[in-house]
Amino acid sequence: MKLVLMSDSHGAHNAIPVPNGDIFVHAGDFSGMGREEEVKSFAEFLRKLPHKHKIVIAGNHEVSFERNREEAEKWLGDSCTYLNNSGVTVEGLKFWGSPVQPFFDNTNTWVFGVHRPEIKDVWDKIPENTDVLITHGGPYGILDKLVNGENVGCPYLLTAVKKIKPKLHVFGHIHEAMGIKMLDGTLFVNAAILDEQYRLIQGCTVIEL
Repeated sequence: MKLVLMSDSHGAHNAIPVPNGDIFVHAGDFSGMGREEEVKSFAEFLRKLPHKHKIVIAGNHEVSFERNREEAEKWLGDSCTYLNNSGVTVEGLKFWGSPVQPFFDNTNTWVFGVHRPEIKDVWDKIPENTDVLITHGGPYGILDKLVNGENVGCPYLLTAVKKIKPKLHVFGHIHEAMGIKMLDGTLFVNAAILDEQYRLIQGCTVIEL
């Protein structure tokens, strides 16, 4: 099964070629602020992809998906399977997706941020038989390092992943930490395509699962 992974495109999804595969996954921040025109542009992009299945979660920039969820999901239409702390089984693989990430500050710009330790309640709901976990933010200490050297991933998510042991954990959020790492039987992928200055420097990540 070939999975094509992308995250943190922020409207630049049309700027790179997307390899063919069985399942396309976007781990959030596909827009600038989740405006209607941005979401509909992304939905049109998804409809043009040849992949049989497309699975998408929101990120902290998809403001409309937290504040006006029902309307925002209508803008995506039938372009994909949208997950919000929910799951789907595709080709025998069990996917679970969440837009949640640790709360950074008290601005009203970002969404889906949850304070510690309350965020643990979100991760406790991930089914233990999950094969592919999709979250916007990553686990602590794994592809989560800022340019200043600080790790900003979620320790509670790391605990949950160690317990569940999914085959694959896809995330983004921390642009400068993009990459791949295998640990304890789980393949971790920070699939961001833009760096911290929003320059396009990486294409999709393709894996065989």
